[in-house]
This record gives sequence, C-alpha cells and structure tokens, in this order.
Amino acid sequence: MKAWKHFKTITHHKRLVMEGCFKVGLYRQGLLHDLSKFSPTEFMVGAKYYQGNRSPNNAEREAIGYSSAWLHHKGRNKHHYEYWIDYSTKEIKGGMAPAKMPEKYVVEMLMDRIAACKTYNGSNYTQKDPLIYYLKGRENAPIHPETKALLECLLTMLAEEGEEETFAYIRQNILHRKH
Repeated sequence: MKAWKHFKTITHHKRLVMEGCFKVGLYRQGLLHDLSKFSPTEFMVGAKYYQGNRSPNNAEREAIGYSSAWLHHKGRNKHHYEYWIDYSTKEIKGGMAPAKMPEKYVVEMLMDRIAACKTYNGSNYTQKDPLIYYLKGRENAPIHPETKALLECLLTMLAEEGEEETFAYIRQNILHRKH
C-alpha cells in the first residue's frame, strides 16, 4: 500500500514539475525530471518511509542517520545545488565549494520547489510557500552566490507576483535572452 501511495506522490510531483518546465520552454528537463526516483535505490526507500506529508528521505535520515536515497538522488539530478559541490582550487584550497549552476537547472530547481510545496501542502498551497520553505534552510545551504541570488530573486518574484509573471520573466529574461 505504501509503495502505491509513494508512486502516486512522486508521479504527481513529476507531472507538476513537467508542467512548469514546459511553460518556460524546458521540455527535455520536464520530461526527464527525477527519473532516478523510480530506480530501486530510491523507490524502495521512498516506499518504506512514505508518510504522505513530507519527503520520505527525512524519515530515513531520522531512522538511520543519513538518507541513502538522497545520496543517490542528488548525484544524478543537476537541479539540486548539492550536485554542484566540488573540490575547490580557488576559494577554499583543497576544500569543498559550490559551483555556479547553469541557469536552466536553477529554473528546474524552482519548478521542483513549487511542485514539492504543491504536493505536500495540497489545497493549502500558496505562492509564498516555496520561498518560506527555502528560507528555513538557507543559512546552511552551500550555494554559489550567483546561483543563490538568482534562486532568491525567482522565489521572491513568485511569492509577490505569482507563477504567470515569474514564468514570463524566466522565458523572456533568463532562458531566451540574447547573450
């Protein structure tokens, strides 16, 4: 039963991200978003720790001290800023540092956050939820300063102006501008 509910949740989430990506012209990313969640490594953990109101990865973390599904997921999905953490040759000699994310993945990350909030908040979702959720974990997030600035700009725009205005801005000023 939990496996079916988990499948429905991740499929619903994936559909919402796909719809958002399509609205801004990221068709390939929309289609391929989060396919690793259907792999046995991630799906079995999701089914085992499924609760319906939050990520099963958090429940796995609480149970065993880390999330094997998340470690698998973040290394395969470029829309997570954790994917972009690498050894630094400049800022922190020999240490870990965040790399700047390509803008198309920052946009997919925005769509991912919107979809996650819609999925878990259901009918209580508001356009401010993705920003509120982000702000709760911002202090500890190792995100490149330029990536962070763009993400915060888009989340704030979403909270203040809504999806239609934010998506139009993304289409016109981020994804399809002339360089």
